[in-house]
Amino acid sequence: MARNLPTGGYPLTTNSDLANERTKATFDPNKITNLFDGSPTATIRRRQLEALIRNDPTNIFCNEDNAYLHRTDRHVRALAKHVRLIELCRSIGIGSKTNGEVVLDEDWFTLLTAVADDLPTSLHWVMFVPNIISLCDEEQKKIWLPMCRDWRMIGCYAQTEVGHGSNVRGLETTATFVKEGSKGEGDIKGGSWIINSPTLTSIKFWPGTLGRTCNHAMVIAKLIDGDGVDRGVHNFLVQTRSLQDHSLMPGVTCGDIGPKIGYNNMDNGFAKFENVIIPRRNMAMRFASVDDNGTYEKKTVSDAASKISYITMMQVRSLIVMEAGRHLRMGTTMAIRYSAVRRQGFKSADSKEENQILDYKQQQHRLFPLLAASYCFFFTSRKVLANLKAIEERLMNLSDDGATITKTEVGDIHATTSALKSFCTTIAADGIEDCRKACGGHGFLQSSGFPEMITSYLQSPTVEGDNQMLPMQVVKILLKLVKDVQNGETKDWERTDAKYLLGPVEAMLNGTGGKTCPAASKDAMMDADILLAAYQHRAARLLVNVAQQIQADVMDGKEFEDAWNGALIQMGRVSRAHSAYLLFNNFVSGIKEESDKMIGPNEVNVLNDLALLFGFYWIEKEIGDFLEDGYLNANQAAWTRACTLAMLDRIRPNAVALVDANDFTDFKLKSALGKYDGNVYPAILEASKKDPLNTTEPGPGYEKHLKRLIVDGVGVYTGTASRL
Repeated sequence: MARNLPTGGYPLTTNSDLANERTKATFDPNKITNLFDGSPTATIRRRQLEALIRNDPTNIFCNEDNAYLHRTDRHVRALAKHVRLIELCRSIGIGSKTNGEVVLDEDWFTLLTAVADDLPTSLHWVMFVPNIISLCDEEQKKIWLPMCRDWRMIGCYAQTEVGHGSNVRGLETTATFVKEGSKGEGDIKGGSWIINSPTLTSIKFWPGTLGRTCNHAMVIAKLIDGDGVDRGVHNFLVQTRSLQDHSLMPGVTCGDIGPKIGYNNMDNGFAKFENVIIPRRNMAMRFASVDDNGTYEKKTVSDAASKISYITMMQVRSLIVMEAGRHLRMGTTMAIRYSAVRRQGFKSADSKEENQILDYKQQQHRLFPLLAASYCFFFTSRKVLANLKAIEERLMNLSDDGATITKTEVGDIHATTSALKSFCTTIAADGIEDCRKACGGHGFLQSSGFPEMITSYLQSPTVEGDNQMLPMQVVKILLKLVKDVQNGETKDWERTDAKYLLGPVEAMLNGTGGKTCPAASKDAMMDADILLAAYQHRAARLLVNVAQQIQADVMDGKEFEDAWNGALIQMGRVSRAHSAYLLFNNFVSGIKEESDKMIGPNEVNVLNDLALLFGFYWIEKEIGDFLEDGYLNANQAAWTRACTLAMLDRIRPNAVALVDANDFTDFKLKSALGKYDGNVYPAILEASKKDPLNTTEPGPGYEKHLKRLIVDGVGVYTGTASRL
């Protein structure tokens, strides 16, 4: 049988090519591992938690047969993994420092990534619990958070409708107030809400965890108060299933939306509400309330605090940026290790020694910029999450030692997370696929780890704002910066990510922005400050161009909406330019901040090499933006390409060590090509033997079908004339 196929008798020791690569490193990968984790102690803790999952005696976390399971079986097993994970958390005290809430524990995310599989429950902690914490008043939190903590209440975030996505104003689901004593449906003590899906297009569609897993949903619906006034969208806690037997509640129709390209452990769901009655107090009431007479009151808070409903979305988008980096780090780990092991093409006409494909410049140009981007995303996501946490704390307290929280600050972090989410997930999705292609035919195998990684990750460019639509939100906020510069009202922008635009935008509006790159040689181009200035100039110029284009179109008689629509393509360029500046700046500054902390001079040098490669590569890739107004000249463009190649040479000796620094276990990578020991060919053959198609001899289709051809002769030519 195929299961007896020999693997060639290769010794289970580290592949010699991979071992040799590790001796070339000019830095200590362990120090960068500690940087990723936050400290040496954190690295030890992470490894302990990963071992806990990997060595669990139930073996429920094993992923070796994932590719051979039916979707339903994958979903059920993923639920079993979640339940076992919670059991383990309780047994070792995870959550003891957070009042028993494991999803708020600092170890929770580490455990999730250690599981190395998608859990259907994830929207509970990604969006449901944060919504309760941010939008509900203290009395509501005292009731609902303990239920979430004890996993009696499992929730999701139900915003998207089958006919409406991120356009919140277009949502059709309604929550209509009914007063106590009205003698009709919904007449309960204290008043109630009747939740309805009035049209087919209003049916909730796509929310993760909604289909088969959750028993509650934070439903986003139009609030109709006691006077019949539409008060816009608000959040309502709706029980969807019984807490006793998980049956659907009256008026709720709910299920899974069906198989997707990937991410199929998750039960993305649909929900239709037909006169579903919930108590009045099931409206999230931290920032607005409705009393038992149906009177609507919006509580007095600052403009910035009124934006707290966006905090959850910003948190999710910043986590998506972090995940973009992690997935790209996994993809480059698999591809670079395989490229060090795979040999193809002889060194010379009379040589019998083949080249490592990692030595080919085209392979380096495919993979090393992605490696640089994966590191870059780490530094930026870390900074954005820290900034967002600080703003959230100020918003939640509605104070900052007396300082006012400005709407500009909240808008800026929204622009930052929107731009980065769009740019980073696009790079990651395309980059993981490029990593697969860089592995040739073997990359097409399920056992390579790439197919599942790619298809599961492909949701990221769409969820939490489509990548082609988010630039509109970014530019809308940045155009406010242009207006404030024109009016001399820039004080509020001094605490923002976009403050780098103030000087060049002002100069361009005054007609004095015609700067050019000062580099007079290729060596002069090898300067992060030179590259940063180029990114700054481009972003400012493209932003001013959009502002001027819209203004000119309106003055020519176009309606504002038409002028806006005409500028959408250019807005995409502005958003990318803004992202590229933030990413490169955060990369360079992040390395400086870490210098002489957890990393030494050798680590700083190799990280600076990655930063420069990132800077040169993205200028080269979008060189037209820099040549368009003459900021770069032809020589400087040529130097940029030459510098990109030079950086590939610098990084080549450290490539394997840089992916080793990620410290991804084989259990986590799930890749025959990315194994730490480099013994990829035995791993490929071993994986092929596990396919259920190989369990019998002859194959499962022989007796019923193939035998009729080979033995019974149904395909024998008999000279029958055509009867058609």
